[in-house]
Amino acid sequence: MNILVINAGSSSLKYQFIDIDTQAVLAKGLCERIGIEGSMLTQKVEGKENLVREEHMNDHSDAIKMVIEALTGPEHNVIPDMSKIDAVGHRVVHGGEVFSGSVVIDDKVMEALKDCIPLAPLHNPANIIGIEACQKAMPGTPQVGVFDTAFHQQMPAKAFMYALPYECYTKHKVRRYGFHGTSHKYVAQQAAKMLGKPLEELKLITAHLGNGSSVSAVMNGHSVDTSMGFTPLAGVPMGTRCGDIDPAIVTYLMEKEGLDAKGVDALMNKESGVFGISGISSDFRDLEAAMETNERAKLALDMFAYGVKKLIGAYAAAMGGVDAVVFTAGVGENTKITREDVTSGLEFMGIEIDKEANNCRGVQKDISAPGAKVKTLVIPTNEELMIALDTAALVK
Repeated sequence: MNILVINAGSSSLKYQFIDIDTQAVLAKGLCERIGIEGSMLTQKVEGKENLVREEHMNDHSDAIKMVIEALTGPEHNVIPDMSKIDAVGHRVVHGGEVFSGSVVIDDKVMEALKDCIPLAPLHNPANIIGIEACQKAMPGTPQVGVFDTAFHQQMPAKAFMYALPYECYTKHKVRRYGFHGTSHKYVAQQAAKMLGKPLEELKLITAHLGNGSSVSAVMNGHSVDTSMGFTPLAGVPMGTRCGDIDPAIVTYLMEKEGLDAKGVDALMNKESGVFGISGISSDFRDLEAAMETNERAKLALDMFAYGVKKLIGAYAAAMGGVDAVVFTAGVGENTKITREDVTSGLEFMGIEIDKEANNCRGVQKDISAPGAKVKTLVIPTNEELMIALDTAALVK
């Protein structure tokens, strides 16, 4: 079975074409600058030169047509025709409380996705456009929605509720939703395989650390708490996002800086995090390069690691213990300094890493010190494969 995985943004569309039986990526690509001058498709197929097409795309329908042409065209000849696309799996950022798992998309699902737009105004409209474009280009081909929020929908109320008037939840759906669920689910499953134990018997802390970061407590295969909240702004400091702050700071800065709601939202989402602290960059690699000579760069990295460390302690307490800590995503998979800083001082919990084993990038590896009671694992995430697996399971 061949699954086309689509991740649609406002002006971009990433895709992977996966043979689910072998889990091989037959092709992957990116359509960028959709609706903007300079539209381009780039496709990669192992063992072949990259396919680059500079052609204007008015909208996502044009992008999907170009994806199909790239997959079936003579340049790569990945598949002979569209009939070899058995199903399409779509990454959808927000499913609200409606979806606790992946679903085959029908008219009712589309209405529910549109109802969630106020909860994710930047992401869900683009996801919906991508789905509609695929429905138009491939009528009759099953379409599946896989939600970033779904994995966290079994959190108990004590974890997802905020201490606001209860009507804020019943009227406006203000609660903790959590994000990166597809990634947390994937690495939790991989961790169980590495540990040789059923996922249902494990207590895991999964740290998806990148430009956007979240940490989750995964107990008996379910997310029971997570650091992102009503929006992806909550939790640890991120690339440009502030993470958790005293909410009174919002109104204080609005008054002191003369900001309106959009202005303070932009400040917290685009001007804060490690970028705001360092004044240098939102890229952790730049901060590591500068940390020896720039105190603010070092401070930004220290604050990030400290935030993750505190969550590990909190989630171990929430679950009554922990069997393994998992690092994943761009920073978690590739940055030994961050992994060392996060785990340093947690020896009392049984968490200790082997510095030589920790000298690795982008590989699946147990980096625990010999005899450590709690395992520390590095597992590269694969959200696209998780989406493809969910899609195949639903349409078979």
